[in-house]
Amino acid sequence: MATINITLPDGAVREVEAGSSALDVAKGIHPGLAKRVLAAEVDGQVQDAFRPLDKDVSLKLLTWDDKGGQSTFWHSTAHLMAEALEELYPGVRLGIGPPIETGFYYDIDLGDRVLREEDLPKIEAKMKELARQKNRYTRREVPKAEAEAYYQEKGDPYKLELIADLPDGEITFYTQGGFTDLCRGPHIPDTGHIKAFKLLNIAGAYWRGDENRQQLTRIYGVSFPKATMLEEHLELLEEAKKRDHRRLGQELGLFTFSQKVGAGLPLWLPKGTQVRNLLENFLREEQVKRGYQPVVTPHIGKKELYVTSGHYAKYGEDSFQPIHTPREDEEFLLKPMNCPHHCEIYAHSPTSYRDLPVRIAEFGTVYRYEQSGELHGLTRVRGFTQDDAHIFCTKEQVKDEFKDVIDLTLLVLRKLGFEDYTAQVSIRDPENPGKYIGDPALWDRAEREIQEAADEMGLTTTVVEGEAAFYGPKLDFMVKDALKRSWQLGTIQVDYTLPERFELEYVGADNEKHRPVMIHRAPFGSFERFLGVLIEHLGGNFPLWLAPDQVAILPISDKVADYAAQTAAELKRHGFRCFVDERNEKIGRKIRDNEVRKIPYMLVVGEQEAASGQVAVRRHGEGDQGSMTMEAFIHHLQEALDQDA
Repeated sequence: MATINITLPDGAVREVEAGSSALDVAKGIHPGLAKRVLAAEVDGQVQDAFRPLDKDVSLKLLTWDDKGGQSTFWHSTAHLMAEALEELYPGVRLGIGPPIETGFYYDIDLGDRVLREEDLPKIEAKMKELARQKNRYTRREVPKAEAEAYYQEKGDPYKLELIADLPDGEITFYTQGGFTDLCRGPHIPDTGHIKAFKLLNIAGAYWRGDENRQQLTRIYGVSFPKATMLEEHLELLEEAKKRDHRRLGQELGLFTFSQKVGAGLPLWLPKGTQVRNLLENFLREEQVKRGYQPVVTPHIGKKELYVTSGHYAKYGEDSFQPIHTPREDEEFLLKPMNCPHHCEIYAHSPTSYRDLPVRIAEFGTVYRYEQSGELHGLTRVRGFTQDDAHIFCTKEQVKDEFKDVIDLTLLVLRKLGFEDYTAQVSIRDPENPGKYIGDPALWDRAEREIQEAADEMGLTTTVVEGEAAFYGPKLDFMVKDALKRSWQLGTIQVDYTLPERFELEYVGADNEKHRPVMIHRAPFGSFERFLGVLIEHLGGNFPLWLAPDQVAILPISDKVADYAAQTAAELKRHGFRCFVDERNEKIGRKIRDNEVRKIPYMLVVGEQEAASGQVAVRRHGEGDQGSMTMEAFIHHLQEALDQDA
């Protein structure tokens, strides 16, 4: 019997019979491990743990503790749900059922039938019945003609459309129990692993994300190998509802949307604008310290600008329609990115190597026509402002400049209370080189420089293929919020391509012309997305330095209105943001309302405080802090701000 060598993550090599599976390898290590294995990473690719191995490979056994294991688990639960749907609703037509960041969904077409929230428990009950059967997931390669014949008989146009896009020889079916689905996999060994699940909600979704196509019913769910995990997750979901930035944004008066203005175009209210300005001023001051020069560019540009940069080819379908001027054949676009404009700023005058690096920064608004079904509060919008900057430097300066931007990004995360993060090195997809522009050799160099800079800054990194920008690799900061959800916020990118496309130059020490390297960076990413995440991370409880109103002054009666006004004037004189709650309400109501508004401090003032020149201090979430003089309170505020710094 032929044998193959399996190299495990710790470097150990196990010799097994050819045709053995990852599950067989796990059993050889320990039977308990085999029970926990959900999938396998074979030479870097996640696949079924039950698939036979026929050559020497590197193998990582994936359990629930691995992202690949969780993703496979959720994808398999989507298939379990589809099996339940076929049994409950004969003739249902299936779209796609992928795993998502947390959980899964399946898009289905029930024809004239309407699925409602009250139907979900019935589907869950059928899923439990099927899961207990512990049916194995099996994989079968299917000729294209056979796949087409199968779904023609079932009358499923969605699967037929998917098959039409697949080459013959790369089509696979997966079966568990009496259910078969077109799928590339991978899947867990059997349905018995799926111990706990919850179908969360129903939504509409256009087929393949196209607003002009059929609207399907999308069922979202989540599953776990233990009931206690599901209970903990559902508790987090309840907490997430309380922290939803869309609700808090309205309650705190931060932002709003208007259908007359347009979907995905947020309107910043005075308090939200105050928060944005504070964030912008913080970063602006830090950028000045680091040698950045502020610039301002238009919201539009000629189509030729984006053709030159490559953005038109890559973002054309996701852009707003061109703006046609009275001049024949003249077209402008709302800018999808700031970098082409910044290239033109760099190019406006001759540059010497002595001038480099050139660092230019702009809080620039850009526009993408996101599909309406993908819009979500501030985290997915059509117009957003990036804390954008571009550094033009020599090849020799790239690493030091990149490290300085890492340092700036870490400063931003610390300042805002994000302590749990990882750095993701996003590189090319080696299987799809057509997605990218530029010299492959320069791509190799840029990917290497990013990894070296991250290592030298002591970052824990993961490398993800296929997540690079079309013009260069990048370092993305994946930040976990208070609910342990992961968000991609700050990003830094190395770009050898745009300077080439725009023919940017500098005169070197050899008096010859050279191409600069371009570093793109945005520590926040965008104000909209960052603030949406930050509001939920903090539950709307902004730190004192960032709170739009730091102090609410609550007069007990009109008799102390003058003293309340004097108190506000004194606070404002020292630079604090405050207001007097002059409403004709009882003091208990004023306290409750300002607690809901999450004002960091409240000062209750009555005749006794006015006579003694003091204020009764309350801290949000902590209650009464006692009375103190204004001088003492202002000193207390200044100390609290110093702790925030």
